[in-house]
Amino acid sequence: MGEPRLAGGAVDQESAGALTRDVTAYLRYAGLERRLAKNTIASYRRDLATYTEWLADRGIASLDQVTPATLSSYAKFLGEREEPLAPASVSRMLGTVRNLHRFLAVEGRTQADAARELRTPKKSMRLPKAIPQADVTALIETASGDDIVALRDRALLELLYATGARVSEAVDLDVDDVVDREIVRLTGKGDKQRIVPLGSYAREALDTYLVRARPALASRGRGTDVAALFLGVRGRRVSRQNAWLIIKKAAERAELAAEISPHTLRHSFATHLLEGGADVRVVQELLGHASVATTQLYTLVTADTLRDVYTQAHPRAR
Repeated sequence: MGEPRLAGGAVDQESAGALTRDVTAYLRYAGLERRLAKNTIASYRRDLATYTEWLADRGIASLDQVTPATLSSYAKFLGEREEPLAPASVSRMLGTVRNLHRFLAVEGRTQADAARELRTPKKSMRLPKAIPQADVTALIETASGDDIVALRDRALLELLYATGARVSEAVDLDVDDVVDREIVRLTGKGDKQRIVPLGSYAREALDTYLVRARPALASRGRGTDVAALFLGVRGRRVSRQNAWLIIKKAAERAELAAEISPHTLRHSFATHLLEGGADVRVVQELLGHASVATTQLYTLVTADTLRDVYTQAHPRAR
């Protein structure tokens, strides 16, 4: 009998089934009990598909057969792939595997937690990349004009910068999530909700979009996304990919030198709040960070800015 495989023409269906059942049980637990976001579950599923395929290729038919040495070999495999993974990706994938084995041990599906001593590579501290306020203004101002697409794009860009919402949070908004024109109800990771105020620019852009553009866009749809706040030209909810393209095209029109990603407006929102004197705990709440340590990365960016200004301006700084 050859080596069992999970994909690419399974040889040992029973062995593959045992691995699949354990992974499915863990993903169900992560979704139902821990209430992790759909995108997180999808990421876990991909990570564990790579892991179980690697195990099956080596004739390991059950997760109970995995040893610390097995996991060390897997970690080495991830670090030496032909297409190298970033340390953060390796760390995430090993973290997913560690969580899987911990779950199986607690549930009694394996005799021991083989991954208890598994170490993940240290993540390099990546400082958030914000852009100056003038660049944010230039980016948003590219969405000008009275056509329905421009009105929609401006409302989306204004909302992203006004609230610090993740792109996925913004496109998941329904019309009813904008409360009394003053605040927006965002649903973040783990389906945790938070309330974020809308500034005057975002309120005006949303009002204009809702009155003059959204009804026209909604009339093109089939009623499936009737509640969605941001609609595409066919009347369907704007996707994450479409929102990314809206931001990318706006950056190209603004001729910004910095590389603009979907997270740029979120980073800029946080950095500009802190530069304006906002308390880091308030910014943490607005961003929906579980730990203030994540938010404090933005304080490092602000400190760097202050240091640069000091060095350039103080007569005895250089």
